[in-house]
Amino acid sequence: MQTQPNSDESPDSKHLAYGREVAELLSQSSASTWTNDLWDIYSGYMVAQREMGHNLRAADIFASFKELVFFFQKVGEVKS
Repeated sequence: MQTQPNSDESPDSKHLAYGREVAELLSQSSASTWTNDLWDIYSGYMVAQREMGHNLRAADIFASFKELVFFFQKVGEVKS
């Protein structure tokens, strides 16, 4: 992301900046493609866990992954 909201910015201008970043992201692929790619990335990560060993942050990583998937699902619903 290139947009770095300034602390003096109004909430509306921050939301617009975030919206531009989301629009840029979605111009690369659809929300459903992003969701599918996230599943592929996370699946590969889980398969690699056997080789990488136990990660104490695994639950946190899953929570972040889950929120990203939900985000793209919501964005897909908005675009429909």
